[in-house]
Amino acid sequence: MNPIFDFFLDTYRGKETYIILLEAVVFVSGILSVWFAKRENIWVYPTGLLATIITVYLFLRDGLLGDMMMNFYWSAMSLYGWWNWSRKKNNTTIVKISRTSTLEKWIGVGLFFATIFFNYGVYRFFDYAILTSNYIDIFTSGLFFTAMWYMALKKLENWTLWIIADIITVPLYAYRGWGMLSLQYLIFTILAIQAYVAWKKRLNNNPRTLLKS
Repeated sequence: MNPIFDFFLDTYRGKETYIILLEAVVFVSGILSVWFAKRENIWVYPTGLLATIITVYLFLRDGLLGDMMMNFYWSAMSLYGWWNWSRKKNNTTIVKISRTSTLEKWIGVGLFFATIFFNYGVYRFFDYAILTSNYIDIFTSGLFFTAMWYMALKKLENWTLWIIADIITVPLYAYRGWGMLSLQYLIFTILAIQAYVAWKKRLNNNPRTLLKS
């Protein structure tokens, strides 16, 4: 067999069938979520919620607390984003694509570090050994959570954070034996780059939505 296929498939030999099926659901719904986000479609949130709720269970089962907490945050933030994107006035969507203000940048920095410290505290509280890979997912959890908040506000910068965190996550999940999720994050990276270009184009076509920092 092709070594690349062997790399991804070997990790699933011996895994329970229902776990493989759950990961497959996460794979499909997660990609759909990013695709909907690229198109600024409200379905980003129901499809994303399906993926994150299942992933919380999968990572809790494997003792990956940082990844589990990240997906728990995503689930909570998805509910907020769903509500925020749905708001309308005179049948017109209120929240438009824009850039972050100076205040929002500082709030993003605060969320990044708060998420990192909280996840580190969770590992310490449950007395889990923190390996190098755990430090990496603690770091990416800060990026992901901040990106999720920016997405809920339709800020262009959310895609920059997604791209950075996705690139880091691809080899991390491959190393941990989550082949399907590793491939998913590779696809996420490509979609996030395309989404950044698409959102930036829309923003440039609607200069009134730009925020001065």
